[in-house]
Amino acid sequence: MTKELIVAALQLPTLGINATRLEFYFKNAAKRGARVVLFGEYVLNHFFKEIKSIPLSMLKEQSSRHLNVLKDYAKTYDMIIIAPIIRIKGEKLYKSVAKISAKKISYYDQQILISYSHWNEEEFFANSKNPITAPMTFIVDGFKVMVLAGFELHFPEIWSYAREKNIDLVLIPTSSTFGSHDRWREIIKTQAFIYGCYVLRANRLGEYSDAKTKWRFYGDSMLVNPEGEVEMMLEDKESMLIEEIDKEALSEHRKSWRFAKSIKERV
Repeated sequence: MTKELIVAALQLPTLGINATRLEFYFKNAAKRGARVVLFGEYVLNHFFKEIKSIPLSMLKEQSSRHLNVLKDYAKTYDMIIIAPIIRIKGEKLYKSVAKISAKKISYYDQQILISYSHWNEEEFFANSKNPITAPMTFIVDGFKVMVLAGFELHFPEIWSYAREKNIDLVLIPTSSTFGSHDRWREIIKTQAFIYGCYVLRANRLGEYSDAKTKWRFYGDSMLVNPEGEVEMMLEDKESMLIEEIDKEALSEHRKSWRFAKSIKERV
């Protein structure tokens, strides 16, 4: 079991059908020893409001092509890649997160989607509204990792699994906009501290406008440690974050604050 894990977050706009520049980022991530690479939301596919005008056949091709490319990178560089993806089953669209390794691709369907009048993913996608269950979890080099899907950051019912499963790292791909920098930073820092884990967030870049509203996706991808401190943050340009998470920091936080112990004694 290793004491450190190198993780990376790619901060990108939508890639479109071709993604030739990914080679540069993956080569550099591999040189730094990254074992986990996180993409933001709506990077492999267009923003959901743009998808309305894209034929299903083209959307299928886009998703399939990107997944194949990422699987090759996962195999070549011995990495696990976490990337939001839109899946098509019949005529229905599902908002999912793919976990891509050299051996297989598995999926987590987002459980809670945005449902506001100006941004209604819940109405657009066919994801079910079942009782909350555990999100995707996996182990890499002895570190326990959990994946949340963007908007799910806000719900303690999902975060409770981070404590239940003794999670070391939470990955959050996002598509945050409307100048919400400060709110997202504070929520992420608070959750990292409360649940005694690292949080890696990858937020997309780019813009979308309709007749009434302009969406500007501002980046701010970051790694936050268990003390609730930002260890590294990107600004608003295309870039890649590569940082190390540490078992000792996790252990020290849990010994000092004993939040999980307090709960277990009362269950």
